[in-house]
Amino acid sequence: MNERARHLVAALTGLGLGLAALGPGLAPGFVLSYDMVFVPDPAFTALTFGLTGIVPRHVPSDAFATALATVLPADAAQKLVLLAIFVMACTAAASLVPTTRLLPRLAAGVCYAWNPFVAERLLLGQWALLLGYAALPWVVAAAAGLHDPGGGRRLVRALLPAAVGGFAALAVSALTALAVALVSPGRDGVRGRAVGAARVVGAAAVLSLPWLVPGVLRPAGVPGDGSAVGLFAARADTPFGTLGSLLLLGGVWNGETVPDGYGAPVTATIWLAVVVAALAAYWKWCREPRWRRGLTAAAAAGFAVAALGAVAAPALEGVIGLWPGFAVFRDGQQYAAPLAVAVAVGLGTAADRAAEARLPGVAVAAVAVPVILLPTLAWGAAGELRAVRYPDDWARARQIIHADPAEGDVLVLPWAAYRSYPWNDGRRVLDPLPRYLHRRVIVDDAVSVGTAGGTTTVAPEDPRAVRLAPAARTGAPPVETLRAEGIRYVVVDAEIGSQRPSGPAVEVLRGPDLAVYRIDGTAASPGDGVPVAPVVAGWAIASLVVFWSFLATGTTLSLPLLGSTKPRSIPPRRRTP
Repeated sequence: MNERARHLVAALTGLGLGLAALGPGLAPGFVLSYDMVFVPDPAFTALTFGLTGIVPRHVPSDAFATALATVLPADAAQKLVLLAIFVMACTAAASLVPTTRLLPRLAAGVCYAWNPFVAERLLLGQWALLLGYAALPWVVAAAAGLHDPGGGRRLVRALLPAAVGGFAALAVSALTALAVALVSPGRDGVRGRAVGAARVVGAAAVLSLPWLVPGVLRPAGVPGDGSAVGLFAARADTPFGTLGSLLLLGGVWNGETVPDGYGAPVTATIWLAVVVAALAAYWKWCREPRWRRGLTAAAAAGFAVAALGAVAAPALEGVIGLWPGFAVFRDGQQYAAPLAVAVAVGLGTAADRAAEARLPGVAVAAVAVPVILLPTLAWGAAGELRAVRYPDDWARARQIIHADPAEGDVLVLPWAAYRSYPWNDGRRVLDPLPRYLHRRVIVDDAVSVGTAGGTTTVAPEDPRAVRLAPAARTGAPPVETLRAEGIRYVVVDAEIGSQRPSGPAVEVLRGPDLAVYRIDGTAASPGDGVPVAPVVAGWAIASLVVFWSFLATGTTLSLPLLGSTKPRSIPPRRRTP
């Protein structure tokens, strides 16, 4: 079997894993879970590009989803993105195993695409982060080959899925690439490594411009709440404590997104044995690839960052106090991604050794064991991820609001960031109305997290939400206050009938799922937005660099064209006479 055929088999395996994982989520409609918000007929608006003044965490992933929905039905676009994550993850990890045997490659691919990290982040709705995660093995290979001809172009292409994912995905991928560039052997010794690191920083900085520029220029500046470190720190979801859970690629801060049954003592112990054996095999036998030391450093550094909020919260709070940008490390568990690459490659390497020793059953078991030990990722995470349709009330509300030529923004009640709609089977989801409506929509962007001591709330970041919060929390904000803040409509998408503006507001729609109130005589909206010109310039520069990276002919993200040597079988161990 040639290299192209092996890539194809790995991609088809990833597609099969994606179909199994999504299950009922593949039905017509949208999968809405926590941060995963897709809407019908999305449009490019000021929000899409981070021009409204809110923190642009959704840039440029929303623009990508909107662009895809212009050529496909929006729900089909969502399913394509989610399936692509599994296809890329399986293909990328499989291509990194230094062997020509198929089963060891598939063992690595299945392990990387089907593990607690993927399951927990999928349930948390962080599809944008998973885009970067899926391409991380390609990033590792590209960062080790920066000094090869075309190495810079290959790195930009490998980072492209993370760039689409946005700041969190790109932060994880950039730190991984930086560790590989600094540690992997290269030409010119220390100077060559410094040049490679500079290339990584330059590529990541340019690809960050679409979200970095509006983030820096927003009127409220770069947010960073050090007091929230403990809320988003990794937590134990296995019997082995927080550090053990991170080693097993779990440990997400939100206990509601842990797959059903995960962490049971028996299966957790078996999975621990698999992970330890995979890391031992990686360390002992995966010595040939030039990225080997770099990936080791990236995995160790990522694990340290992942554990930081749990074991050294005051230190992380201190650095966030020095510069708010360090808040990107609050959700530390996501930095376990390079460790997942090492575990997957190690499992593939162990399977290759078993195949070499003529133990094909062990290699087959290595392919199957991740799925066997995490069966509740299948069928939409045991039914947690189901496709639903937006109610008719939502479509009628959008038609009424979009037909109104008068200026003015929209306020959403009740005043809470996440909703548990009955029509979404009670699953929590970030309020979709800011993306569903094409006007500026103000929602409560403060995040409340339940802890052992009660509920703790992270301060809101949208200046408009901060100003309107005292009135909106009452459930009956005065019309005079809303009018002065440029609010034209109030939409109540939960607790219908118990909340509405206080004063002369016109009820234009009232249904079982939504109520809409119009406020006449609205003042001009405050100028809390971001200047357009610098954002356009940032997009233009990033787009030109991406275009430059594809100038070479025959470009692809497959491993051989990322600058690695042709995969070879691991040489047999020497035997003493």
